[in-house]
Amino acid sequence: MSRRLELVVEDPQELRLDRYLLRRLPDQSRASIQRLIAGGHVLLGGKPARPAARVRHGDSILVDFPDPAPETLVPETIPLQIVHDDPAFLVISKPAGLVVHPGAGRRTGTLVHALLALGGGWSKTGGAGRPGIVHRLDRDTSGLLVVARDDAAHRSLASQFEARQVNKLYDALVWGHPAPARGRIEAPLGRHPVTRTRMAVRAGGRVAISEYASKEAFPSFTLMEIRILTGRTHQIRVHLKHLGHPVVGDREYGGMRAVSLRDSEVRGAVERFGRLALHARRLELKHPRTGEPMRFEVPVPPDFAELLDALRKRR
Repeated sequence: MSRRLELVVEDPQELRLDRYLLRRLPDQSRASIQRLIAGGHVLLGGKPARPAARVRHGDSILVDFPDPAPETLVPETIPLQIVHDDPAFLVISKPAGLVVHPGAGRRTGTLVHALLALGGGWSKTGGAGRPGIVHRLDRDTSGLLVVARDDAAHRSLASQFEARQVNKLYDALVWGHPAPARGRIEAPLGRHPVTRTRMAVRAGGRVAISEYASKEAFPSFTLMEIRILTGRTHQIRVHLKHLGHPVVGDREYGGMRAVSLRDSEVRGAVERFGRLALHARRLELKHPRTGEPMRFEVPVPPDFAELLDALRKRR
C-alpha cells in the first residue's frame, strides 16, 4: 500500500527541500528523495516543488510514497569477479563492457541481473530496477564497484560517498603529456547543451573536483592516476578532455585518434584495444556496520596490461 507523510517544518533556518527531507527521513537515501521530488510525489504548500526550493519555519510538506513497481528483473548467470563478500556488502571487479543496471537501450545482461542470480538479499534503496546498486561505473570502465546487501548498509555507504569520505583512484591512459604533471581540476559539470547524452564543463553546473598525477610517459601517451573527490557522470572523461588530454578510446570525448599515430605497431595495439582506457583501481571506505577502514585494489585487466606492454616495448 502507498502511504502519505505530512511534515511541518520546525527548523528556524531556511533549507533546500531535498536537504530538509534528507534530515527528516533518515530511512531514505538522497537518490530516493530526488526521485520522489522529480516524480511529483512531494508537495510544498500544496504544490509540486523543485529540489532547490527553500523551506521555511511553518511550511507544510506532503510526501507520497508510491507503491513499488512490480519486480520484472530476471536473474541471469553472468560471471562476476568478487573481491570482497560479507553480510553487509560486496565489492566486485566489474569488467569493461558490463552495464551496471537496466536502462534505456539495455534491459538484460546487466550487473543487476548477475547479482540476482547470486541469490541473497539486496538493498532496495536505489529503486526496484537497481537492487544493491550504490554507485556506478560507465559501461566501458573496468574496476571496483561496491554493492549493498541491505538498506542500512546502502544508506551508510551512500552517505560516505555523499560526504566525500570514499577514496576512489583510477588509472587512465590519455593522449599527450599533461603539464604540469600533477594537478587539480575544478570544473563544474552539466548536460551538454546539444548532445544530451554527454556531459560538459558548464558555468552553473554541479561542482566537480578531480586530482591527477602522471605515472608513466610514452611517446604520444601518459598513464595517469586520477582521484575523484566528487562522483559526477563521466567526470574523469570530461575533466581530462577539458585538460586537453582525453582518455584513449573515448568515443564521446575525443579519444579516438589512433589514425594519427605514425608507429604502425602502436597504432595497431590501440586499435585492437578498442575501448575506454579507464580502470577503477583502488577503493577505500569504512565498513557500513562496524566503521572499520577497508581498502580494496585490483590491477588493470589483461587487455589494458597488454596495451601498456606494447607501448613500453616501442618506447
